[in-house]
Amino acid sequence: MNILLTGANGFIGRYLLAGLLSAGHRVIPAVRRPAETDRLLPSPLSIAVDFNTDTSPDDWAPRLANIDAVINCSGILQGRPGQSIEAIHAAAPKALFAACEKAGVKRVIQISAISAEAGADTAYATTKIEADRYLMTTDLDWIVVRPSLVYAEGAYGGTALFRAFAALPFIIPVVGKGEQLFQPIHVDDVTETILKLLNDSSIRHMVIDPVGPEQLSMRQVLIDLRRWLGFPAARVIEVPLPLIKLVSRIGDFIGGTINTTALRQLTFGNTGDVGRFIKSVGIEPRRWYTALLAHPAQTADRWHARLYFLRPLLRWSLAGMWLISGIIGFAQLPQVAEAPLAALGITGHAAKISIWSSCLLDMAIGILLFARWRPNVIGVIQLMVVIAYTVGLSIAQPALWMDPFGPLLKNLPIMATILALAAVEQDR
Repeated sequence: MNILLTGANGFIGRYLLAGLLSAGHRVIPAVRRPAETDRLLPSPLSIAVDFNTDTSPDDWAPRLANIDAVINCSGILQGRPGQSIEAIHAAAPKALFAACEKAGVKRVIQISAISAEAGADTAYATTKIEADRYLMTTDLDWIVVRPSLVYAEGAYGGTALFRAFAALPFIIPVVGKGEQLFQPIHVDDVTETILKLLNDSSIRHMVIDPVGPEQLSMRQVLIDLRRWLGFPAARVIEVPLPLIKLVSRIGDFIGGTINTTALRQLTFGNTGDVGRFIKSVGIEPRRWYTALLAHPAQTADRWHARLYFLRPLLRWSLAGMWLISGIIGFAQLPQVAEAPLAALGITGHAAKISIWSSCLLDMAIGILLFARWRPNVIGVIQLMVVIAYTVGLSIAQPALWMDPFGPLLKNLPIMATILALAAVEQDR
């Protein structure tokens, strides 16, 4: 079967891509960055799409030639600059579904979420609902799939955050009393569900909620994850909801998985009827901890969990260093830098231009780090600048290498920090 899979670079999307290929289907990943997905494929098949701008059926029509089924797996938790949640969740999917009707693509599977209900009162939920309901009005052989918390050996988004909480030293923080309920389902069971829906044409015009067989509180999920990661037991700390709301509002501003949308979706609930799910598709989902035990945590899992909160700390510390050093440089001009520049033969207007330029460069690097602009590129820029400063000062004032405060020696761990951040900064 020829399948167009949107969101194939995402957490669930990558597992679906692998499962569909293993089942013998020909999959066309439709993603923003085709090169990333094509690296996973034996031959390049990915096509470039942008759900922010592809909001007309005409945008999708050329991409549906010879396509038998479409699986829409695109989504974001919260809008941000350059990423419109209304376009990604509603306008673009509706245009895609309309194009499917015109092109004669009958089978369409929409990956939504079990918490996509009006009562959640979030842009995430309302936009997902808009696309779900539109699909239900079409003449397509549609199915809306709304899984609960999906987990796997890999982690991204909410599951990565849960692992990070579980891996904290000495404590496990939970929201309020940690009584929020989930019915976790392994991604392999979600993939098996999608394969079953593709192969069984009698299952159509249904909303299916893939959920695990047991309801677990957030507290229990985190305790189990800590045990799975192999860390010693820790005390569960109940974090007051007002404090969580404050942190979530800060998260709205600086970005990340802790934000007001995540909090509202968490407190709204993520449970469903497992009996109805089993009856709909004939699949027995595995129990939560049984599936975890089947895939023991490895060193990389523990690294990822422990680095989760260290990564923003690395970013903010480097960004602050560059930004503040640039500001301090402006405040102390020109007396501090004139002597080393003169030793390099740079004097007069050239010295002033060099000083102003370096300060502006430092501040620009700091701002770009805060904005998470092209992590690999900004990493290279930082290394080049630090090396240039180090070489220049080594020539102008070699005695600095013997200074007990280590003004040049400190550049070595700074460069190591830059390399470490560049290695872990990419989300995918």
